[in-house]
Amino acid sequence: MTTYTLHTEDTAPEKAKPLLENSKKSFGMIPNLHAVMASSPELLEGYQVLHDLAQKTDFTAEELTVVWQTVNVEHECHYCVPAHTGIAKSMKVDDKLIDALRNNEELEDAKLNALKNAVLSVTRGRGHIDDEAMKGFTDVGYTTRNMLDIILILAQKVMSNYTNHLADTPVDAVFEKFAWTPAK
Repeated sequence: MTTYTLHTEDTAPEKAKPLLENSKKSFGMIPNLHAVMASSPELLEGYQVLHDLAQKTDFTAEELTVVWQTVNVEHECHYCVPAHTGIAKSMKVDDKLIDALRNNEELEDAKLNALKNAVLSVTRGRGHIDDEAMKGFTDVGYTTRNMLDIILILAQKVMSNYTNHLADTPVDAVFEKFAWTPAK
């Protein structure tokens, strides 16, 4: 099995050092995901840019959490589900919503559930969405812009989820209390 390095600001490639400094400023630490991605400064930079852009979409904190966690759970990412649980809590997202997403349950809020279904359809369909999911998505007021923003966030999550699968990235100590394994 290939071993991936958890870089520090001292061991990272030169081009990655300012990116890790950005991570430290944003999160108060260098998340292990970023430490792994630092081996490819371009991957880390792309991930950081997409993360920033995701937060500039029209999605609320709850909607961002739905998109992020729906993809994380679908991709069975052992690292991102706990990390985004912590992020959702810091964004004051309701614990009931967080738990429903982590457990891949239907969401009580019809609009958020339509969003979840659309994200699942696009993710599973590799960019194709079934008619029922699209109708549910638009019927609750989401737009083509919102659909394109899902693609932006999905790209971000592919970068992190796939990196974590390959590297078996250790969950950061701060997120260990939110450990998660896929339901079988």
